Amino acid sequence: MIIFFRRAVQDILRNRILNMITVITIALSIIIIGSFAIFIINTNDILDSWKQCTRIMVYLRPDISKNEIPGIKQKIIGIYGVKSAKFIAKDEALSLLRNKMKRQAAILDNLRKNPLPDAFEIEMTPSCTDKRKIESIVTVIESLPFVDDLEYGQRWIGQFADIMRLFRLAGFAVGGLFFIASVFIVANTIRLVLYSRREEVEIMRLVGATEKFIKIPFFIEGIIQGVLGGIIGVVVLYIAFVFISSNLSQGMLTGFLSLRFFHFKVLCSIILCSMFVGWLGCFLSFIHFKRI
Repeated sequence: MIIFFRRAVQDILRNRILNMITVITIALSIIIIGSFAIFIINTNDILDSWKQCTRIMVYLRPDISKNEIPGIKQKIIGIYGVKSAKFIAKDEALSLLRNKMKRQAAILDNLRKNPLPDAFEIEMTPSCTDKRKIESIVTVIESLPFVDDLEYGQRWIGQFADIMRLFRLAGFAVGGLFFIASVFIVANTIRLVLYSRREEVEIMRLVGATEKFIKIPFFIEGIIQGVLGGIIGVVVLYIAFVFISSNLSQGMLTGFLSLRFFHFKVLCSIILCSMFVGWLGCFLSFIHFKRI
């Protein structure tokens, strides 16, 4: 095996530029596909955190008296999927609005009466935070006679999730294209090496060398290209991730985002995939040159 490995390294050093282009192509593929994957992983985390924080605001009809509030609260809590219901009186809502507006709160001083309605802030159980279940809860609440209006943020979260699905599809498409391009370039590299060593291979066959003895160094060469491309791609990706995440943590997104990189197992899988690309490229080049 050491002899095969030595021959593969000698071939790589003999065709430095060709092999360098192959390694760079694999590394670029890892960087681009990895960037898409990191983006999708972190946006999914953000979406999940938003879903956990989703609230339904239920505004009551103006003619509802305070004596009816406890009964209404019990009806809302009795709905499947509702974890809690907090009553917010219109005076309390106006006070909260005044605090949020701060310097612009003087605008509210000229109001003759409080325009805000009494409301309930509803929190869902963790098992009912997906779009369909929230919409079914909303449908039930909307049918209640004391409800004047309601609002919830799930609609725009759903639209954001649809956009993320498009990004995910684009990521798969780009990943597939770069995978094919990497295999194609590795195959061409091995093929050119085979061309350059065609006479040497013929002589080895004439003196009785087995197909295994001839082909193994080329497969090792392809795997080395894959490993080098994978490691370089992962390292560059990690440096870019650290740079971007450190800038975001110092900016306006402090405390809002907690970005994460690939787990160690995923990194190992990426390196294994890179090795497979190198092996596959070599395998395809041998299929093309069956006579060798």
